[in-house]
Amino acid sequence: MLEIRFIKEVDEVEPSINDNAALVTPGCVISSDPGFMRGHGTWVDQNERICSTVAGSVERINKLYTVRPLRSRYNGEVGDVVIGRIAEIQHKRWSVDVNARLNAVLLLSSVNLPGGELRRKTEEDELMMRHHFEVGDVISAEVKSVFSDGALSLYTRSLKYGKLSQGVFVKVPSSLIQRHKIHFHNIVGGVQIILGNNGYIWISPTTGKDVETGGFAENLESISKSDRENIVRLRNCILALVAHNKQLFSTIILYAYDASMSYNVKELRKPKIIEEMVYSVMQRIETEGI
Repeated sequence: MLEIRFIKEVDEVEPSINDNAALVTPGCVISSDPGFMRGHGTWVDQNERICSTVAGSVERINKLYTVRPLRSRYNGEVGDVVIGRIAEIQHKRWSVDVNARLNAVLLLSSVNLPGGELRRKTEEDELMMRHHFEVGDVISAEVKSVFSDGALSLYTRSLKYGKLSQGVFVKVPSSLIQRHKIHFHNIVGGVQIILGNNGYIWISPTTGKDVETGGFAENLESISKSDRENIVRLRNCILALVAHNKQLFSTIILYAYDASMSYNVKELRKPKIIEEMVYSVMQRIETEGI
């Protein structure tokens, strides 16, 4: 019979209530207090201690401990801002790839009509579905609900959501996107970033959306050279932070952009320069206590 032994006893982590960023590995003891409850990514051993089952960061909400894996598929929650790609057009709905285990669903009844008109959708609207979103289109939306099988139901509740055009698409691990109330940011003048909770990021020039289009029309206006350079610079800054497993939010991206101004855009892909830039960003964050 095969006998498996641990080389040594795993140290107890016991993260504090403010230390939600504590990293653990499978088997680490998170808490031995019987007053706490186990959540996703945890289990209770023979000694009634809460232990981690995955490698990730510890999150504590009141008396509940959970562990968010460092690398995993996106698990959506109601209210999340996501960026997706239309995968299929079905009966009165679009199937959307949102980097999750299952494709999300965008119902025809959950989109704004041109001009933001609110009315019951008709058969004529169903025939016009391909004029709104085609297969391959990149869109922004919000999670309306989660089905029992884990699939997401999306909706575009305002005119700021809809079809995305003329921009750069960046894919990062969803666990690195920090949850905030606002995911639309103007980091640099003339450039907008959408940080999707699902790990998809869209960087595009800032243009005023025409209200009459309802988020369906593409903007094909010419983009200035400075805006194109800023878009690429922001993309390289995000990839540099991701290479060092840093949480992404508007402030750290702004600091990375400021630190990158000492280098040429092409130099931002060199490992040595990436390391220097990320080090200066983290020094600034520690100094300002963010």
